[in-house]
Amino acid sequence: MSLNRRGALGAMLAALMAGTLSFGAAQAQAPSSASASAPAQAAERVRFTTNAGNFTIEVYPEAAPKTVANFLEYVNSGFYSGTIFHRVINGFMVQGGGFDRDMKQKPTRAPIPLESQNGLKNKAGTVAMARTGDPNSATAQFFINVVDNPNLDYPQPDGNGYAVFGKVVEGMDTVDRIKKTPTTAYGPMRNVPATPIVIESATIVK
Repeated sequence: MSLNRRGALGAMLAALMAGTLSFGAAQAQAPSSASASAPAQAAERVRFTTNAGNFTIEVYPEAAPKTVANFLEYVNSGFYSGTIFHRVINGFMVQGGGFDRDMKQKPTRAPIPLESQNGLKNKAGTVAMARTGDPNSATAQFFINVVDNPNLDYPQPDGNGYAVFGKVVEGMDTVDRIKKTPTTAYGPMRNVPATPIVIESATIVK
């Protein structure tokens, strides 16, 4: 890996960590598409409807039981409706599920333990929980890897990794649109879409 590439990755990780620590449990980084070892049995799916299009996530409770149970509780409660993708970094990840369109952070339940040692990798299209510098701080925010991010796999980047728990199985074209949206700064936060990308609903589908 070149020094320039290392520097770019370091800058992205530093920006994410700064953003999450500034906003308490706001998500930090993103993993990607599930590895070939993902559970083979039929998995539950969640359909997200946004003002940029729709996408569907398949979740893997056998690999990340606590993470999936937590995520589905937020889905079933309607928590994600009206939240936005508040951090978008093309070439890295898109992160959402914690702030409303006025950039107010929604109250969450207690954080969950980290399940990053589950064999799933941060490949393009995979979904992981965001967290702060505390490895056991994930609540509602999640991110979608838009490229392979091996630098987020356990034990990188901080000895803990980021827990992948699903992947996008439909609507990756929507994610591609989201990742290309122009961004701006909002207070201390960077990489905020200039036009809000709003999650209108998240529902479990069979």
